[in-house]
Amino acid sequence: MQHKLELIYFKMRALAEAPRLLLHYTETEYDYIMSWDYYDKEWSEVKSKVPFRQLPMLIVDQKHEICQSIAIMTFIEKITGISIEDPILNAKANAVMQSAQELFMPLNPTINFSVGDRFNKKREDMMPFLNSRFEDLNRALGDNEKKFYINDQPHACDFAVYHHLDLSKFLDPELIKKFPRLEKFIEDIESIESIKSYLNSRPKLIDVSIKPKLVIDGVAHPTGVNKT
Repeated sequence: MQHKLELIYFKMRALAEAPRLLLHYTETEYDYIMSWDYYDKEWSEVKSKVPFRQLPMLIVDQKHEICQSIAIMTFIEKITGISIEDPILNAKANAVMQSAQELFMPLNPTINFSVGDRFNKKREDMMPFLNSRFEDLNRALGDNEKKFYINDQPHACDFAVYHHLDLSKFLDPELIKKFPRLEKFIEDIESIESIKSYLNSRPKLIDVSIKPKLVIDGVAHPTGVNKT
């Protein structure tokens, strides 16, 4: 059964990015809609009425609301036939995905919103954690002797990791070079044709640490939750 999918989010490269990568990998049709266009109101006016008061949200068949990025990715895996049936491997994939999710704070907010001295201070403070977590993720890849975290085909957990590794390049493009297995992992993800196409066409994130913006249809918009 083919579902109508609408992914609701904001102008930032954060929690909706891994789901978008997964949707493009599986070549699943969906609409990406800014919250103000979907609700026809500013976020401050609708936030209290949205489940868990946050986005992203996946609207399925114009009636079912699926919140939280991990739940969204689990659903996408299920409807596209790439969910992991083996309970042990599935648990291992969930562990990887949750470990990647722990990188969200403060990495995503820093990249999308922090500027000047505040950006520099946050970058300095998070480096020990990033090094430690990247070391863990690097080792986990090496231990299974597969192309990706579970097998030779990527799953939701792989795109969750990729998003954060990719985002870390805005902090320090040299950081990832300390972890050769993660470097190869990034290359393998980016060599997938549907992913390559998406990465080349997605809004470009510019002026990080100065005045972050997303270039949407050729126009630079400041990152945030408000319509511009």
